[in-house]
Amino acid sequence: MTRTYIKCAVDLPPRRGLDYGVTNAGAVQLEISARTDLGRTRDHNEDTFLVADLTRGTTDFLEDGKAAVGPRGSLFLVADGMGGAAAGEVASAMAADTIFEHLRTAWTPAALDSSDDFTIRMRDAVETANERIHRFALEHPESRGMGTTATVAGMFGSRLYLAQVGDSRAYLIRGGQATQLTKDQSLIQRLVDAGEMTEEQAAQSERRNIILQALGPDPRIRVDFTYQDIARGDVLVLCSDGLSGQLSRAELGPLVAEVKDVNTICARLIEIANSRGGPDNITAVVVRFDGPGLPAPEGQPEPPGYRAYHLPDETSGETAAVAPAPAAVAEGAEVELAAEAAAPVRRSGSPVMVAVGGIIVLLALLALFLLQR
Repeated sequence: MTRTYIKCAVDLPPRRGLDYGVTNAGAVQLEISARTDLGRTRDHNEDTFLVADLTRGTTDFLEDGKAAVGPRGSLFLVADGMGGAAAGEVASAMAADTIFEHLRTAWTPAALDSSDDFTIRMRDAVETANERIHRFALEHPESRGMGTTATVAGMFGSRLYLAQVGDSRAYLIRGGQATQLTKDQSLIQRLVDAGEMTEEQAAQSERRNIILQALGPDPRIRVDFTYQDIARGDVLVLCSDGLSGQLSRAELGPLVAEVKDVNTICARLIEIANSRGGPDNITAVVVRFDGPGLPAPEGQPEPPGYRAYHLPDETSGETAAVAPAPAAVAEGAEVELAAEAAAPVRRSGSPVMVAVGGIIVLLALLALFLLQR
């Protein structure tokens, strides 16, 4: 059973006389397919996706799955909710709604035209979504502990900007090779970064669903911002862990390279995840980039990869690095975020669940200590 989420918005009136900073509108072409699936074991779908044209301020813009990037850019999003009952579904949908609506009102009609302006509005949109979900949970005790991941990609000119919270992922496929553009904000990723675990071991770990941050459980978040320059023929895949947990990066590259139609790619990805058990909801957004506004892949000075983008500080004019703030969540057990011992923050939720999260973090730290002896 497939559940599709598309939020249709009323087109905003055209604007005149603004310098958008993109001189060749329509020079970047998109082919887009997006799907979400229940999977084989869940009884409801807590995933959400969204694609939008930020020039017209609408999600109703594709013609036969194709569109051009307008002067205000394009938006792609995947969110994976958590919290039990319907709380996860509400949280992911609320994140998509809020992020899009914030950009539609704060960016689409504004007389702003730089990449810094664009990324600041993206960050503000994600932080606003966090505040809204957190406030909703406080006002509705039955939804306490609700939260969602968010992987948000904004195409502006020929560059892709990514805002990351949680462990949904963004991959770029170029020349048959898939590269992960985002980093999971998870306990396992910390161990991989520290050299204490390989990616292969991480993929098999029973604790791979312990994430360090999500939208909603805490009043404040730190958004991880990255960027990627796009070339002709590049394919972007955004996905929830219902897909990335069942399909390796090594498998993803050749699969996308062999299939040209994005609808077929999207359907195939979900089919593979379901054929391997479908233990979670599965969501994928697939975008192929083309057009004369993009360079050839051979002309790119660097291969695709994770590249931090330092957001400007609006008050000082200086740049400030953005890094994820630690906390912990065991998504499979539907527990709420708990603070990591190294950086105490406000704890919320059941004392038993918080204790479980704390014990898991302490065990991981103990393992690191023993391995280093």
